[in-house]
Amino acid sequence: METCVAIKTRRSIRQYRGEKILKEIINELLQTAIWAPSGMNKQPWGFVVIEDEEYLQKLSSQTKSILLERFKNNPEMEKYMDYFADPKTSIFYHAPVLVLIYGKKDVFTVINDCSMVAQNLMLAAWEYGIGSCWIGFVYDVLNTKEVKSDLGVPDSYGLVASVILGYPDGSVPISNRNNPIIFSWKK
Repeated sequence: METCVAIKTRRSIRQYRGEKILKEIINELLQTAIWAPSGMNKQPWGFVVIEDEEYLQKLSSQTKSILLERFKNNPEMEKYMDYFADPKTSIFYHAPVLVLIYGKKDVFTVINDCSMVAQNLMLAAWEYGIGSCWIGFVYDVLNTKEVKSDLGVPDSYGLVASVILGYPDGSVPISNRNNPIIFSWKK
């Protein structure tokens, strides 16, 4: 798949077949992802790969509990209350793989660097026909000392990206993009 095609056709996937992703493919995706640029070539990223369904469900339940409490006083988030209260709801959409990208907190460009790694990961996955979605609701749980310790993540690292991977169940919708807003173009 050509790069521009991958960029224009990759979508956030939220429905997955139960099919596992081979460990060799996950390793290849990580090896490709790390070719992202990084400020001063610090390469501040570290990864956690989770395939354990029970563990993913546990993380999902913890996250939903925290979010439901937080959303009580936030009218903008009320629309999510029923969704997160449903015991069948998985924050990770029942995807077979969760890749967590942690970054060294003391690196000035850590958010940019790890975000580019996440984008590389998602684009490389798409070349294999693997869908992805960046899950933003999980930062509070996945950055706790308890979870990081359980996952072997040093305290000097913080979560930057949480990406689920899996083979899409159904067709991938096409969406349009607005034209770029160009505020100025100095010549």
